[in-house]
Amino acid sequence: MIEVPYYRPPSEAYSLLIRATRNCPWNKCGFCNMYRGKAFSLRPVEEVLEDINHYRVIWEATRHVSNKLGLDGVVFPQVQLNMLQATGVDIGKMPWIWQQELNVFLADSDSLTMPAQSLATILRHLRSTFPEIKRVTSYARARTLLRRSAEDLAMLRSAGLDRLHIGLESGDHQVLELIQKGASPAQMIEGCQRARRAGFEISLYVILGLGGKELTHTHSLHTAKVLNEINPDFIRLRTLTLIRGTPLAQKHRNGEYTPLSPVEVLLEERNLLTNLQVDSQLVSDHVSNYLSLNGKLPDDQQDIIAKLDAVLDTLQQTPGMAAQLLTPESLRQL
Repeated sequence: MIEVPYYRPPSEAYSLLIRATRNCPWNKCGFCNMYRGKAFSLRPVEEVLEDINHYRVIWEATRHVSNKLGLDGVVFPQVQLNMLQATGVDIGKMPWIWQQELNVFLADSDSLTMPAQSLATILRHLRSTFPEIKRVTSYARARTLLRRSAEDLAMLRSAGLDRLHIGLESGDHQVLELIQKGASPAQMIEGCQRARRAGFEISLYVILGLGGKELTHTHSLHTAKVLNEINPDFIRLRTLTLIRGTPLAQKHRNGEYTPLSPVEVLLEERNLLTNLQVDSQLVSDHVSNYLSLNGKLPDDQQDIIAKLDAVLDTLQQTPGMAAQLLTPESLRQL
């Protein structure tokens, strides 16, 4: 039976999702409840290969219908209707098949925990079955990358894995310990550098506000320092949302952790951006963020900071509006 992953990065919203592993091998991060109570396991390689073959059948059938309709392989709503009538398959629930450019995301949270040869077998089959693929990506943990030999990483890159999504979250050791990330700043740097040397694109995730009021300054400053050391291809910003049932939310209930106000989050974000010295694409592609700040660093860095300053100035000039306006939706209008 086909297994469809529950989670993927926002940037993979239109990618073909292939589940190689189930859930998270670490599953202890204090801010996250995605895989709470779910055991980690590796899917048998044969099952993953069957999923890939199944999706190829759908791909070819869809293109065949499109060609019969005189649409030259392009997928339009009339293709969806004809596919549903002819095969019973609703491609409306498959955003990847509508795209002119095919990308693939390997789920769940850390596909590189698979034996390297097994993952390479999946990658080679994926690439040979879908020669149209432009990019294949996966989540990976820094500690997992440290356990992989340089030869294994090079093999996986050669087999067709292009980009790794890695949760840095913070570059501050106190914050990483607070959230039980299971990796130190030095390990984050070395794991990412090993992946970079193997030829992978590196996409790092940073969570604004993660250190709370107690650690906001060191969180932003040390995160910038680690990002400067790694110099990733992408820096993807998130803003902390406390989720009921997580260890961090419990610390807040116990009075051991104080979340930042929205204004304090923006000030922390400014401190982070001011201290970055990277050649990276900055992306704010998550609904949790108060502002959509995107651009190429360092080229767009001052313009991005100026946009942030303009919002902060507006809020400081009219402090009474802050409580009503400081939501992700409202701030995007400023």
